[in-house]
Amino acid sequence: MNLTSLPSLSRVCSRAITAENPTGEPNSGGLATEGTGAAAARDLGCGWKVSPSRVVKQGETLVLADVNGPGRFLHMWMADDTRVNRKLVLRFYWDGEKKPSVEVPLGDFFACATHATDPGTLVSNPVCVNPRRALNCWWPMPFHAHALATLENIGDKDALVYWQIDYEVGEQLSDAAYFHAQFRRTNGVVERGVHTILDGVKGDGHYVGTYGLWGIRQDGWWGEGEVKFFLDGDSDGATICGTGTEDYFGGAWDFDDKGYREFCTPWSGLAHVMPSNGLYCAVPRFSLYRWHVLDPIRFHKDIRVTVQDLGWRPDGSYLSRCDDISTVAYWYQSKPFTDFPPLPSAAAMEIL
Repeated sequence: MNLTSLPSLSRVCSRAITAENPTGEPNSGGLATEGTGAAAARDLGCGWKVSPSRVVKQGETLVLADVNGPGRFLHMWMADDTRVNRKLVLRFYWDGEKKPSVEVPLGDFFACATHATDPGTLVSNPVCVNPRRALNCWWPMPFHAHALATLENIGDKDALVYWQIDYEVGEQLSDAAYFHAQFRRTNGVVERGVHTILDGVKGDGHYVGTYGLWGIRQDGWWGEGEVKFFLDGDSDGATICGTGTEDYFGGAWDFDDKGYREFCTPWSGLAHVMPSNGLYCAVPRFSLYRWHVLDPIRFHKDIRVTVQDLGWRPDGSYLSRCDDISTVAYWYQSKPFTDFPPLPSAAAMEIL
């Protein structure tokens, strides 16, 4: 849907899932008689925000949506009170698949890995992070038979979670591909090594975005490495090879204008710079995004995406670094799906 097609009528039906209407069915919202808002509602009773959120206990998996298709998720909004990063994991399963097509820590999925402790804001077309820790995305997610979305609490404390998934049910395009997102982390890239953003994906599809949280563990400039897309049988050479990390994320010349300058545009940005405070927060971190919406990267057999961990030496030569790099890859593909590598443990994902 865009402004040009907005006047066009459609036979699909609009729905929304929240804690007030967990099934999304018509005539079912706001009818709860107990929930996290019951005490605040007092004598107002049914229909007055009695169940706006859910408590997700440690080790529990909350079902965010469980709906039959055909249909399409259009918008997601989420907020939580954890104050601890990467302790909530978001997963999506399409059309009865037993393994997820989306498996990403909550904040990373919304391009804000540190949302719980140091959120900042992000303004782009498919993703927005608004005050205070309000996570939004508009990635269209079609499904033909069934969609299941869950949120697992892998932390050691209960979490209070608010959410709304706006979707539509009705006929979808027969060739609609399935939305995917995968998290990876390399905490200390090996000498002359690379961080793999995505690998092992086979089939027909297109790559639509990258989110990265880059923690630098050495002095000096860190973003000289090339982002490479190996497509449809590439081995040694990549079909698409960029000129540098900051270039890929839409910047230039170290993002440096008398100090790092944050910026957000519809399709790319350095959304958040977390500098060292000279005491306990010793590792500067940089939160970056690049959405390939207007320029999707098509693949028909397979795709692999990597980024070099590369900077400069004081003498002007390149320096292979050992930084802490986390990324989320976003793409659409047809079936069959490829299994994801195991998600790192809670300890291995933690941002310290």
